[in-house]
Amino acid sequence: MTDAHLLADLINRSAARNADAIALTYGKQSISYGAMQQAIAGFVGGLLSLGLQRGERVAIYLEKRPETVVASFGATAAGCVFVPLNPLLKAEQVAYIMRDCNVRALVTSSERLALLEPILPACHDLRHVVVTNAEALPAAGGPLAWLRWNDLLQAGTQSGHRVIDSDMAAILYTSGSTGKPKGVVLSHRNMVAGAKSVASYLENTADDTLLAALPLSFDAGFSQLTTAF
Repeated sequence: MTDAHLLADLINRSAARNADAIALTYGKQSISYGAMQQAIAGFVGGLLSLGLQRGERVAIYLEKRPETVVASFGATAAGCVFVPLNPLLKAEQVAYIMRDCNVRALVTSSERLALLEPILPACHDLRHVVVTNAEALPAAGGPLAWLRWNDLLQAGTQSGHRVIDSDMAAILYTSGSTGKPKGVVLSHRNMVAGAKSVASYLENTADDTLLAALPLSFDAGFSQLTTAF
C-alpha cells in the first residue's frame, strides 16, 4: 500500500504482488485480486465506450456486493468520480443527489431500478443506466441508454483518462439530518492517505480478514475496503 497514489493502485499493487490472493468474500463467493483487477479494467473500458469524460459522475445505488466495489474503483480508474448512494435512500432522495452533482451514469440493480424509474426523467444530466442483474431492460427511447452489467464489462479494455492524486475521486453525501444532504469531495490523495493511516494504526497484514459492516456510502464504511486492500 505504501507505493499507492491513486485509489485503483490499491487493487493493482495487491494484484501485482499476488494475483491469486483473495480480495473480497461475498457470501460463498470469493474474488481474487487478479479477478477484481480484470473486472475493474472491464468497467473502465465500458465507461469509456459510453463516452464518459474525465471527472464525470458515476452514481452507485446498490447494496454491498462485488459490483459495488468494482464500480467504485472502476469509476476512478476511468478518470471519473464515483458517488455511492446509501441503499436505504428513497427514490426522491436519490434524485436530489443525482441532480445536485450532475450524475452522468447510474449503476443499480433491477429491483432498485423499479423504484427509481419514475424519478429518472428529472435527473437531467443522466444518460446511462447500467443494471447488474437485468433479464430485460426498459424499452429504448428518450435520453437514457440502458445496459446490462455483463455487457458493459465486455465492451473492451481501454486506458482511463489521466488523473493525478489531487484529482477528485468521490463525492460522499451526508445524511441530511439537519437539512439537505451535502456532498463531501474526496481526492485520490485523501482516500489513499486515509487507508494507509488506518491500516498502519490497526497493524493490518495480508493474513487479516476485515468485515465490512458499515454502508459503503459512508467514509468510514468505504475505508473498510481501502484499509483491507
